Amino acid sequence: QVQLVESGGGSVQAGGSLRLSCAASEYTYLGWFRQAPGKEREGVAAIYVGDGATTYADSARGRFTISQNNAKNTVYLQMNSLKLEDTAVYYCAASRFLVNYPLQGSQYTYWGRGTQVTVSS
Repeated sequence: QVQLVESGGGSVQAGGSLRLSCAASEYTYLGWFRQAPGKEREGVAAIYVGDGATTYADSARGRFTISQNNAKNTVYLQMNSLKLEDTAVYYCAASRFLVNYPLQGSQYTYWGRGTQVTVSS
């Protein structure tokens, strides 16, 4: 059983930054997803533990950075230039195996409980 614990959510003004952390007991791929009220879950970014290869959604590319600290088994999502539309509950998800589509939630087996990110004007 893979354990995932997210932290780092909070409230920030538009244009500000937040860093989310996901402490994972193990993973081969780890992704960050988000879900806003009334909207479908969206893949934001993902990382492969092997070589650190990353994948980003168009909405995140250039503003968000996913990274990993293998010594700490922790994956970070640095979010800069936050927009109102980034408001959502953010979840990290893990797969023990290689995935073909890193931003598809169906590729992941294990999910954290989520952390709220609220961006205000």
